[in-house]
Amino acid sequence: MKCTLLLQRDLFLPSRTFGKLYLNGKFQCFTLEDTVRNEKIPAKTAIPKGTYKVIINKSQRFKKLMPLLLNVSLFEGIRIHSGNTENDTEGCILVGNSRGHNGLSMSRVAFDALMVELRKYKEIEITIEHI
Repeated sequence: MKCTLLLQRDLFLPSRTFGKLYLNGKFQCFTLEDTVRNEKIPAKTAIPKGTYKVIINKSQRFKKLMPLLLNVSLFEGIRIHSGNTENDTEGCILVGNSRGHNGLSMSRVAFDALMVELRKYKEIEITIEHI
């Protein structure tokens, strides 16, 4: 069975981008990314809108299983992981159970809950859009 993730970016601030992540149409958690830019600045730019295949594999950096987005143009190693502010992203997608103007909270809880769901699927895809 296939898992479809939808990340809807809904709040664009000068130093961060907030969104909501849905798993098979059901709200899962909030997201935080770097700023959406027309030109990439390494470790400070959100990935482009689009649809990407996602795999779960072991991160050498974090030493645990994590979602990895594949074939993101001009980006490498884009993961979904826990973190609280844009300083934690380096281009990745952070997840949290609540959000405030400065960032996310309950991030590890949100990540663990997301991983429980994602491990149920052999095929995962994420679509990123702006609303």
